[in-house]
Amino acid sequence: MLSAIQSLRERYLRGETDPITELDAALAKANSNAGRNVYLVHEAAWSRAEAAKLRREDMERQLLWGIPVSLKDCFDLGGFTTSYGSNFYREHNGVAAEDSAVAERLRAVGAVVTGKTHLHQLAYGITGENRDFGDCVQPRDPTLLTGGSSSGAAASVQEGSALAAIGTDTGGSIRVPAALCGLAGYRSSLTLQDDLWRGGAHLASSFDTLGWLYRDLRDGPLLAQTLFGLTPTAAAPLRSPRIGIPQSEFLHDCEADVLATLQHWQQIFREQQANIATFDAAYWNDALSLFAPIQAHEAAALHRGHFHHFEAAIAERLAWGATLPEPEISSLRLKLAAFRETTTALFESFDYLLLPCSPMSALFANQDQSQTRVRILRYTAPISLAGLPVVTLPGTAGGLQLVGPLGGDAELLAFSAKFAEGHATLHA
Repeated sequence: MLSAIQSLRERYLRGETDPITELDAALAKANSNAGRNVYLVHEAAWSRAEAAKLRREDMERQLLWGIPVSLKDCFDLGGFTTSYGSNFYREHNGVAAEDSAVAERLRAVGAVVTGKTHLHQLAYGITGENRDFGDCVQPRDPTLLTGGSSSGAAASVQEGSALAAIGTDTGGSIRVPAALCGLAGYRSSLTLQDDLWRGGAHLASSFDTLGWLYRDLRDGPLLAQTLFGLTPTAAAPLRSPRIGIPQSEFLHDCEADVLATLQHWQQIFREQQANIATFDAAYWNDALSLFAPIQAHEAAALHRGHFHHFEAAIAERLAWGATLPEPEISSLRLKLAAFRETTTALFESFDYLLLPCSPMSALFANQDQSQTRVRILRYTAPISLAGLPVVTLPGTAGGLQLVGPLGGDAELLAFSAKFAEGHATLHA
């Protein structure tokens, strides 16, 4: 059985359908959540005109030819505004004169952009709440937040208006919405960013990464190839892969259903002769004390002079970041280097690491989420500090981070793609 992207490509190649027909079907599902805010920029006529430009002779060469893809609204798309999830920047930035590097890349591989999606303001949050554009709730359940900051990206894939979505991940902004919305996600190695941030809004360049949200683990290698130029690996799968899981003390605040998802995936890996062992992750408890101040300091420099335009919690973080003196930041960066070295050394004992994306499986709309960010970042920040690639393994309750070594993206994606059936058994 083919994935949705593979299936549509096959139908195109056989001449059974065309990009405009498929785009219209996708756009009919757009903004189907209760807030009607999956997209902050949504011009069906423009998307249809773009689809009409595709040439059949390019179909085999362009790997996402005719595939509906959404773009997070922190990347420029020529002719439209870029809000970064903020009314202030929507008005301040004006209309983009040209495409960002990411939008250019999407055009080059034949993707059809369905619109620009909702995000937590400035991409500086993990819940998908937004004062200016409304909180993003899941299309399938209006009582649940999508998570963020790539909130609309997750919602667009969940509702079916896009088959894949561009997201960013600084401290978990792809991993968490993917996990909460039952999707796959791919956060790239920090070393892969290259020039792809041209025309894109950074939050904290020491940690910012790009990636995808999508439905089927088998699509990960193709999506990484189109965005980063990674050659899908044809290497034989690892025999008896070594997978490391944090000791139970680190997982002490996980909800029972999240731990059940972790157990389920461990069983899947054991059935493939994986060797699973635990490691001492106690030093990861210090990750947030490194991550938060460096992130805030870098974000404050980007948004200096504008803090009062943003919602209170974000403005407070920015103001704090602006007060941190350079000697303190320099000291933190030395500790960051040591943290990265220690985490990289884990891959001398393991091929992959496995842990939850979040200790909870759902975030409920209209409830106090003031402590949510700290709780979730405890699980995501260690990986962000180390700059490592991650594939989110979906579950019926939450999702897991399958973490690879720095630069090992192609192998990680190929490995995860072999377990699409494991995801299917969760929904059987």
